[in-house]
Amino acid sequence: MSDPRKAQEQEPTTHFGFQDVPESQKAEKVAEVFHSVAAKYDLMNDVLSGGLHRLWKRFTIELSGVRPGNRVLDIAGGTGDLTRKFASIVGPTGEVVLADINDSMLKVGRDRLLDKGVAGNVQFVQADAEKLPFPDNHFDVVTIAFGLRNVTHKDAAIASMLRVLKPGGRLLVLEFSKPGNPLLAKVYDTYSFSFMPLAGKLITNDSESYRYLAESIRMHPDQETLKAMMVDAGFERVTYHNMTGGIVALHRGIKP
Repeated sequence: MSDPRKAQEQEPTTHFGFQDVPESQKAEKVAEVFHSVAAKYDLMNDVLSGGLHRLWKRFTIELSGVRPGNRVLDIAGGTGDLTRKFASIVGPTGEVVLADINDSMLKVGRDRLLDKGVAGNVQFVQADAEKLPFPDNHFDVVTIAFGLRNVTHKDAAIASMLRVLKPGGRLLVLEFSKPGNPLLAKVYDTYSFSFMPLAGKLITNDSESYRYLAESIRMHPDQETLKAMMVDAGFERVTYHNMTGGIVALHRGIKP
């Protein structure tokens, strides 16, 4: 009879912020973070980025090349910023799927979009980025904004995104990254580990979730590493654009 303790000891670990945790526990721990912050997620985005997240997302939409009639998948779509804009672009002949692994975030996004009258061409799907429940060659565009760093197996998620894209389809990954200027990096570290948890405490009464978010940004692959991961998965013409000094980067790849 196998010893369950030995099996647990042999389970691979991954990072949850700066902690090492068993891989099987990461998704649950990330879910707890987003259950906690979902209700005030948009407010915190505005506070923490000074509204810059809206410009980052606007550039993502411009670079996506989405057209009327397209089918778009917005992974980790959360409260629906990108989905709302995509829905207006693709029109009644197109379709947008807002997918999120976290049911609290998905509910906030669904309620928010319904309140704004966005409904007819949008679907809401609770889905794991590593195992997307969609057919092969299905979407014209796939986006994931500020979500990839929370995925346990990023290479599996990127491969899953490639699978569901049509040939010629585009993947856009908007994510916090690594500032190129050492002085900016130092200021950003101070901001992340001092102001972010404090703001989380004052606005959501949860400093720990925002400490995790700061740590998760530091553990995410840098610009060149993520580019290489996309190339290794099979994407072509992979490029990235640094924004706000490299604090945020937008990666784009094409399915051959």
